[in-house]
Amino acid sequence: MSFQDHFSPVAADYAQSRPRYPDALFDWIAAVSPARRLAWEAGCGSGQATASLAARFNAVHATDPSQAQVAQAPAAANATFAVEPAERCSLPAGSVDAVCVAQALHWFDRAAFFAECDRVLKPGGVLVAWGYQDVVVPEALAAANQALQDEIRGHWPPARADVDAAYAGYRWPFDALAAPDFALRAQWPLARLLGYYASYSASKRHREATGVDPVARHAAALQAAWGDPQRLQTVSWPMFVHARRKAG
Repeated sequence: MSFQDHFSPVAADYAQSRPRYPDALFDWIAAVSPARRLAWEAGCGSGQATASLAARFNAVHATDPSQAQVAQAPAAANATFAVEPAERCSLPAGSVDAVCVAQALHWFDRAAFFAECDRVLKPGGVLVAWGYQDVVVPEALAAANQALQDEIRGHWPPARADVDAAYAGYRWPFDALAAPDFALRAQWPLARLLGYYASYSASKRHREATGVDPVARHAAALQAAWGDPQRLQTVSWPMFVHARRKAG
C-alpha cells in the first residue's frame, strides 16, 4: 500500500526536534481504556508518543510505513515496532484496548483505518487521535517566525489543512468520548526550534522545489530575535484531541 512519505528524508530532524506530548494526555488515555494490556499506536513516526504509552500499558504495538522513521524510535522493553501501514496492521481481531494516533491521522486513508480500528479494538476499546497546530513563539520572534511561515506556506501538502481545522468534519466511527483540554508547551534553545522547522513537510517540499533551504535563509533573523542561542524560551502549540469508544 502506497503512502504519503513526507518525513523519511527528515527522519533525524523529526526524531530530535518534535515536541513531547503532556503526561496528562497519556494518563487520561490509560484511565478511559477498558484495560491496559495492549495499545496500538498507528503512524508512530519516530516514537514521540510510544514511550509514554509503554509506561502505562503492558504492551504497545507501534507501526509506521516509513522504515526511516521507525529506525529513529527509541527502544522500550514492552514496545514492538513494525513497518506497517495504518490501514492494515498485523494485530489479531479484538485484541486492542486503545488505538492512538499522534499528529498523523490526516495522512491516512481514514475509511480503511477506521475499519481496521473496528477490527482490532475490543468491545469498549477507545480510539484517541490528537494533533497540534502552528507553533506559538515569544513575541520577540513573531516577525521572524512569520516570515519563515509565509515563505513555505505554499508548499504544505493539502492534508495539512486538516490540522489547521483540528480534524473538523471527519466521519468518525463509534461514540464520541469527551476529552479534557491539554497544554502542549516546551522550553527550547534556538537549535531545537530550527530543527523543528527543518522537520516540516513544507520545508522539505520547499527545498525540493526551489533548491533553497528556508530554515537556513531565516536562521540569522531568528537568532537576532532570540538572542543567546543557548537561552531557553517557551514555545507552545494549540492542541486538539478526538476520542471515540467502540460499543461494548
